[in-house]
Amino acid sequence: MAKLPISCFIIAKNEADRIARTIRSVRSWVDEVVVVDSESSDDTVTVARQEGARVVTQPWLGFGGQKRFGEEQCRNDWVFNIDADEVVTRELQIEIAGLFDKGLPPFVAYGMPIDLIYPGNARPRVWARDHWYVRLYDRRFVRFRDSAIHDSVVTDGHRIGALRATIHHHSMRSFEDMKKKLDERAWLSVKYADPHSTAPLLPRLITEIPMNFFKYYIGRVHFTGGITGLRYASIQSWYRFLKIYRMQRARGSRSRIFAGWHRENEAAKTHDGLSAPNPVAAGILEDQVQVDFIKSLPSVHPLDPTLPNENFGLVENLLRHPSGLKAEPKL
Repeated sequence: MAKLPISCFIIAKNEADRIARTIRSVRSWVDEVVVVDSESSDDTVTVARQEGARVVTQPWLGFGGQKRFGEEQCRNDWVFNIDADEVVTRELQIEIAGLFDKGLPPFVAYGMPIDLIYPGNARPRVWARDHWYVRLYDRRFVRFRDSAIHDSVVTDGHRIGALRATIHHHSMRSFEDMKKKLDERAWLSVKYADPHSTAPLLPRLITEIPMNFFKYYIGRVHFTGGITGLRYASIQSWYRFLKIYRMQRARGSRSRIFAGWHRENEAAKTHDGLSAPNPVAAGILEDQVQVDFIKSLPSVHPLDPTLPNENFGLVENLLRHPSGLKAEPKL
């Protein structure tokens, strides 16, 4: 098969044990494979180069930012994005090649199913229906969203084609690996949550586990995965609950940090005979509280997650000592 005018790009960090299989699934039929490595400490770069990929090192920009950077490194306008733990099936290769039989494809972007592979398995479970994402597209018309936590292609009203064949997603090396990844994504959701959101979270603490268990076990058909599918759905629903729990705690913590600073500040001003801060200064201070709160959250790399052990220890320290925040900003 002649190589197609497509650049395949892959973002990676510490994927030396998996990336060779990924590159081999595309290198024979795409024009180039570009690996964007975010400073791996293992042999990811060496392995990728040995498999024929061009490697570009880029410190982490967030999920969307890293993939947008990857788009810009490609020499073709038609790009194909896969992750370092995914494998393109032979059937999908043939289907994509068929799009270019008579020139350029009729649509500017194509979505495809992505089926999860359980640890130790070679193929998806029966009737798998995990995800459907746009991964093949013309970057002149559509691109990845510039987001720290979301990596989806923004199609902006363009008509999207649908492919039937699948990508196999070896998402987790083990269930412990799965827990680490979900824990890290839960922290990211807290870190980048809208600080001014008033959406009710407390009711979701009651509904999150049963609703998400139903979503994964029944809706995404993990019941065909036996005990493994049951375990997968249970872990997913627990970490969805944990995300909401942490967001609720964070929302309350922000309020208490600001209130604690305000009490101490007012007490100091009364003692010194100073007037209260004006509303503009208070608004700037609230923004500073948000910055200090975000800095207090555990920081881990999304592609190389490590479970934080302190939970909200640093935040609770700020609650006990609100004077640790920066002084009132001057206008």
